[in-house]
Amino acid sequence: MTRKPATARRKAAAAERESAPNTADAYADTIHVGDCVELMNAMPEGSVDMVFADPPYNLQLEGELHRPDNSRVDGVDADWDRFSGFKSYDEFTHAWLSAARRVLQPNGTLWVIGSYHNIFRVGAILQDLGYWILNDIVWRKSNPMPNFRGRRFTNAHETMIWAARDKDAKYRFNYEAMKTLNDDLQMRSDWTIPLCTGGERLKNAEGKKAHPTQKPEALLYRTILSSTDVGDMILDPFFGTGTTGAVARMLDRRYIGLERDEEYAALAKERLAGIEPLAEPSLLTTPAKREQPRIPFGWVVERGLLKAGQTLTDHRRRHTARVRADGTLAAADFRGSIHQVGAHVQQAPACNGWQFWHVELGNELVPIDLFRQKLRAELH
Repeated sequence: MTRKPATARRKAAAAERESAPNTADAYADTIHVGDCVELMNAMPEGSVDMVFADPPYNLQLEGELHRPDNSRVDGVDADWDRFSGFKSYDEFTHAWLSAARRVLQPNGTLWVIGSYHNIFRVGAILQDLGYWILNDIVWRKSNPMPNFRGRRFTNAHETMIWAARDKDAKYRFNYEAMKTLNDDLQMRSDWTIPLCTGGERLKNAEGKKAHPTQKPEALLYRTILSSTDVGDMILDPFFGTGTTGAVARMLDRRYIGLERDEEYAALAKERLAGIEPLAEPSLLTTPAKREQPRIPFGWVVERGLLKAGQTLTDHRRRHTARVRADGTLAAADFRGSIHQVGAHVQQAPACNGWQFWHVELGNELVPIDLFRQKLRAELH
């Protein structure tokens, strides 16, 4: 793979970094132009919370690709995606994954995206280096490019690997945020998201797409929201036109962008200048249930949100129980907490009474958990 010689400006920037205190803050919210491995090796160890990497895929394209009408397909044919062979690509992958692991904090995670051309090689190397794979995510493109030659299946997906720095890392996973984002269903490992098109796609002076593999913001939104917290530091060693930085700013995270191509870096800088983070960080977090304040059912009764003597039922109206003044329930043959009575009437070992019991409000049957959420909101 050919590499451009360092310019005087790059040398001056490197000298400035060397003279400045070597902290993550010295790199934060900035795009650094140069070789990503060299830049990462100069960064302080354990200084970032997450790495998102969209490395060259080593597509091994031979010749031009044309549509049935003989128009040329604008694919990836840049020098940065050219390697002399698998050995060269593996050496490159080993180098940047090693550098990324060094700058990850002990409980940090790495996301790397690729296609069938490279993702299996990347996965094997990151395992050899000590990373611990948590998930492989299939990004299913709702609008993939057709297979114009008709000799293979249409490539309609890419694969992302999510990995912890090592096996024992206490990594972050914002389960409740992902579940809420997915209409209160557990988020699966297959994500249907369209390609980057329309107004989101950056264009150059000729009106053509500025970068051949610009990723959709929705893809980065999900990865960043799932595995980082407000204020966390996110490193992208292949920054391109800055999608990672754009979404990081939207979600009030910090970013470090590394990019070898000065034109891409300039486009990214212009893009990021127009993005302001949300002014209210509290709107960016979804507290884990175990972190939320405990609300006894008795508080709901004493506040008058439910009254003694009121009848509760399950959502299918098969079971009933009445509210007692002390915050317990009374079924036909049993008294106890909302959880105990819910388990008893179902002959089940356990029950979440907040979700099981419902009450009639107007013409609608609603879970009593609504009252718990109301009290929690008041506490905040």
